Amino acid sequence: MSEQDGQTDKQKYEFRKVLEELKDYRGSGTQLVSIYVPEDKQISAVVAHVTQEHSEASNIKSKDTRTNVQDALTSIKDRLRYYDTYPPENGMVLFSGAVDTGGGRSEMVTRTLESPPQPIESFRYHCDSEFLLEPLEEMLADKGLFGLVVLDRREANVGWLRGKRVEPVKSASSLVPGKQRKGGQSAQRFARLRLEAIDNFYQEVAGMANDLFVDKRHELDGILVGGPSPTKDEFLDGDYLHHELGDMVLGKFDVAYTDESGLYDLVDAAQEVLDEHEMMQDKKLMERFFDELHDGDLATYGFEPTRENLVMGSVETLLLSEDLRTDVVVMECANGHTEHEFLDRSDDVPERGCSRCGEPLDAEREDAIDHLIDIAEQRGTEVHFVSTDFEKGDQLLSAFGGVAGILRYSTGV
Repeated sequence: MSEQDGQTDKQKYEFRKVLEELKDYRGSGTQLVSIYVPEDKQISAVVAHVTQEHSEASNIKSKDTRTNVQDALTSIKDRLRYYDTYPPENGMVLFSGAVDTGGGRSEMVTRTLESPPQPIESFRYHCDSEFLLEPLEEMLADKGLFGLVVLDRREANVGWLRGKRVEPVKSASSLVPGKQRKGGQSAQRFARLRLEAIDNFYQEVAGMANDLFVDKRHELDGILVGGPSPTKDEFLDGDYLHHELGDMVLGKFDVAYTDESGLYDLVDAAQEVLDEHEMMQDKKLMERFFDELHDGDLATYGFEPTRENLVMGSVETLLLSEDLRTDVVVMECANGHTEHEFLDRSDDVPERGCSRCGEPLDAEREDAIDHLIDIAEQRGTEVHFVSTDFEKGDQLLSAFGGVAGILRYSTGV
């Protein structure tokens, strides 16, 4: 339901490609530099930090490592000249270092990733034999926006789960008296006052949740509620939440703590539900695709037929396997005839004449997913990446080449 803060599918895929490239790099020593820069960090402060690290690197004993670290920092400093006062929205990450290329040789690599899917939370400088990629990998794995509520009769906390990141936002403490009544009060009156206090507290908790979640209800993937029994049951059964939010509760879970740590415990307790929900949209789309494939006429699959339908504007939803790593060769002759071929990245580009006129073909190789997404964006086609972690998702890759589509109308292609 929720997209990763304005990131297009193509942007997320480009990030994923760069991360896969960087993940394979190794340095012969602690000479690969990673710098995470939040959007509120002034570029001048980053330059000052890099300058300081460059100076301190002169103390590294190994001449090769010292030279490589200083060269990486110089390269990063050169990149920073292209930015004004602050980084782009959500910040940026800079990577630079001499990576091993075999045979005792190395090559300087520098990459800049701007506006990641989630904000960079803090400035971080890291120097190691590998680039620091885990924070970005977690962002790309982030799917979904969930509301979190934990409560007992003493306290409550409300927050967000954005992908894998828990964000506590609001808390409240109750004035509910203990079960032992004070002297001078009748048992009935004390019980009535206690129930009123509990009701007031539940209303306060619901108010916090409503204030936080209602405006985001169209982006929310669901709400999780945790706490001891019977508190969470009373809260949900009493319909305290806004009625639209009540319909979005995915489950209630036993959680021992109701402070901020309880929000993290709630996410752990609900992991099975979250995993299933994350894959639910993939499953629904693939079930719809298979229904059209077997009993309808609004399905297309394979690179060339799907591409042809995309160009015609007939594809409503383009389905791409998350594990698809293939190129497309765009070939054009002097007479303006164009041909395309799906190609494994390890295969050489074929040399042949145009099938229509026989003239030699000039070939240009590009990433197949980039190629298809470019067409989809021009035609207003929704793009959806499908996980291979369930049977039909795996079949998209293994049986249909990782490319399929659900059509707006039948084309016979």
